[in-house]
Amino acid sequence: MDEPDTFETGPIRPPSEAGSYLLRLTRNCPWNRCAFCRTYKGDKFSLRDPEEIEREIDAMARIRDRLFASGADPSRHGPRLQDSVSSQEEWMVLNALASGGRTAFLQDADSLVMKPDDLRRVLVRFKKRFPEVMRITTYARSRTLARLSLENLRTYRELGLTRIHIGMETGHDPLLERIQKGSTAEHHIRGGRNAVDAGFEVSQYVMPGLGGKEMGEGHVVDSARVLNAIDPHFIRLRTLTLGPGLPLWETFHGPDARLTPLTEVEVVGEIRRLIDSLDGIRSRLVSDHIMNLLGDLEGGLPGEKQGLLEMCDAFLELPPEEQRLFQAGRRAGLLTGVSDLMGNPWARARSESVLAKMLRTYGPERLEQGIQELKARFV
Repeated sequence: MDEPDTFETGPIRPPSEAGSYLLRLTRNCPWNRCAFCRTYKGDKFSLRDPEEIEREIDAMARIRDRLFASGADPSRHGPRLQDSVSSQEEWMVLNALASGGRTAFLQDADSLVMKPDDLRRVLVRFKKRFPEVMRITTYARSRTLARLSLENLRTYRELGLTRIHIGMETGHDPLLERIQKGSTAEHHIRGGRNAVDAGFEVSQYVMPGLGGKEMGEGHVVDSARVLNAIDPHFIRLRTLTLGPGLPLWETFHGPDARLTPLTEVEVVGEIRRLIDSLDGIRSRLVSDHIMNLLGDLEGGLPGEKQGLLEMCDAFLELPPEEQRLFQAGRRAGLLTGVSDLMGNPWARARSESVLAKMLRTYGPERLEQGIQELKARFV
């Protein structure tokens, strides 16, 4: 009897890759020391054998072909997509097909640490079996990109790798050292420019609130300086959210805490200052994560810069009681942007109920703690 078609997947992918094929090239993170990240803690990094990866690509393709032959219609199943298949692997392929079957994401934390010949071999095999895929994406560290030659990067691009996601977090060197990022602002600039010059779409991730009150100004100024030097295609916001047990949690909340957390209102102010400092670039700023308070903050630079600033101001200029109402509604999953608060009576009423319950539980003096605990549900 033939063995079932199986393949590995890693623990995370960007929100923008929710409908992508997931292909695991490496296991875990080669650095794995960042003080804010728990994803790979306790797990050993390893490079996967390209032959093993090729077998999994073939297995993935066979599942796709069987689903097509069976007449499976991803659009028919909607939220019950997983109930229509018999294995996790089938569900993941059907999920990709439901989104069009045109995108793939290479896991885990830094696929570009593979030997160049091995990575090229994997890309060739994937494009041969999945010629319909138009976008292949991966995570990569700035330091890895900074040491790779443009020649190698360009060959990856020619073989179908199209977009790279980079966790910049901050451009402020003292803060990069504190969070144990293992990269400097210069690594960020050199690695980011290498990726742009090689022809990739580049997403740089920035972490509002990371510097707390004490390092916030350096965080904003230097992050803007680095982003202005790179001119990435996307700037993606990932507001700092921590849980107990992380080294950075102790930095903010431990007995010897060195940084003071920003309130959510202060984080929006920091984001506004960052946007205002972005100059001479054509990036698209995106707030595509539940951790961000303003979920609809999105626009292209420079043309929509003023609109982005006005969206921040729309929240910052609300009376404090309206700010609290929006925070409660957003953290309860009822609101995305300030316009929802004003234009959706049902969501507003539900948000008022959430806020009233939080005030009964925490009182006005501990409301910020309650909001942060609601937010922490998503960590």
